Amino acid sequence: MRKHIIAAVQQHAAAEYPRECCGLLLAVGRKQIYYPCTNVATEPTEEFRIAPEQYAEAEDRGEVIGIVHSHPDATSRPSPRDLAMCEATGLPWHILSWPEGDLRTITPTGETSLLRRPFVHGAWDCWQVCADWYQREWGLEFPAYVREDGWWESAEGPSLYEQAYEAAGFYQVDKPQRGDMVVMAVGRTAHPNHAGIFLGGDAVLPGEQADVFGPGPFLLHHLYGRPSEIIVFGGPWLDRTRLVLRHRDAK
Repeated sequence: MRKHIIAAVQQHAAAEYPRECCGLLLAVGRKQIYYPCTNVATEPTEEFRIAPEQYAEAEDRGEVIGIVHSHPDATSRPSPRDLAMCEATGLPWHILSWPEGDLRTITPTGETSLLRRPFVHGAWDCWQVCADWYQREWGLEFPAYVREDGWWESAEGPSLYEQAYEAAGFYQVDKPQRGDMVVMAVGRTAHPNHAGIFLGGDAVLPGEQADVFGPGPFLLHHLYGRPSEIIVFGGPWLDRTRLVLRHRDAK
């Protein structure tokens, strides 16, 4: 990162401290500039969020080539959420520890394991592990669905799985086969709020070691607050099932 940009980020971090500062690195013609943004997160001392409207304003100024934020009173080591969102945005992330002043850059790898990924709602969660399985196994691509944490708690709010599955190419079936998406209601919830990929008796994931035993049937899922895993699908999971969905391009 160029010296004038580092200086601008440091100035922003100092002004926002103890809140996290956030901004965008823009390419404007042959120049690079730092575009400071307002942190609209509910807990700005713990995380950051850039309003979509401000992001769009930045895109009108130039090409977004990086995401910048500070870690107040902490190291520049990326959090699980930083790593997840770096992959989700497909952009380099620049993290400044403040007031320490250490700057670290992380870049997307383009490949995140399906198993043992940490939970980060909206980036590494139950829907995303399903979408990533479909992309790797069948080459299917889905839109980036925006979802607020806790969307399932209010009966007046949207039921995202029930409202979106048809437009995403799914239809309901009675009995699952390998590759179907199982939608469940887990915990205190007003709507079905969890999903996983039914693997049948074959728990093999290319290039990954699944520590499972027995004949199955197995389910790949990512439960809230826990690493993604493969489990035996039965018992209470059957009781929680609300929908079994098959994609129209199932292989």
